[in-house]
Amino acid sequence: MERKSAAGSIRNKERSKKKFLDAVGKILRTKGYAALRVSSIAATAGVDKKMIYSYFGGLDGLIDEYLLSQDYWSKAAIEEVEKIRLQLDDGGKSFMEKMLPAKFDYVYTHKEAQKLLLWCLSESRKSLKKLNETQEESGEYIFKMLMNPYFKDKTEDVRSVLAIMISGLYYLNMYAAMNGSVFCGIDVNTIKGRDKIKKAISFLLHQTYENLQASDKKTKPLEI
Repeated sequence: MERKSAAGSIRNKERSKKKFLDAVGKILRTKGYAALRVSSIAATAGVDKKMIYSYFGGLDGLIDEYLLSQDYWSKAAIEEVEKIRLQLDDGGKSFMEKMLPAKFDYVYTHKEAQKLLLWCLSESRKSLKKLNETQEESGEYIFKMLMNPYFKDKTEDVRSVLAIMISGLYYLNMYAAMNGSVFCGIDVNTIKGRDKIKKAISFLLHQTYENLQASDKKTKPLEI
């Protein structure tokens, strides 16, 4: 009986912790990070607020654990690289052509991801910095596996282009969600507009690889 009771207690604790973490995500999506308070999180979770201190040591501990659970894209990207890296000889071009449009759509459809990006720009927090550092480590792994051996001394040029592309995709989604969907005449909230952005991603990747890869691997320019 004691063993069953202990197991049940552990399951109840894990369920309650998940409710708190889910509540943080819900409040972040609907009201923003400024609304993350002990009372509001407990009310949303339907669990006594004392448990936040018992399970997480307080509000900061809860938020830190939530943030560390939100590194979806880094984990997914590394798993994908592990599957295909031995099959690729294009410096990661086909991988990026798949990953960037998918990331563009993910941020567009997940309000939580948008709010996290805004939070990272609005507040200095150790756990936010840790999340960014983890993402950078994952990005570094991808560069070393797919791009560094291919571009060699031109790798920093590729990194610079991708930095502009990825930050631009983030911004377009956040801009469309907050203050208006039309940017440079492209309506990011329409299928047509998003398809044009995805074609531009392919175009920019092609031009980057065409101009920076070895001359014996150059391909015909792509029309956008």
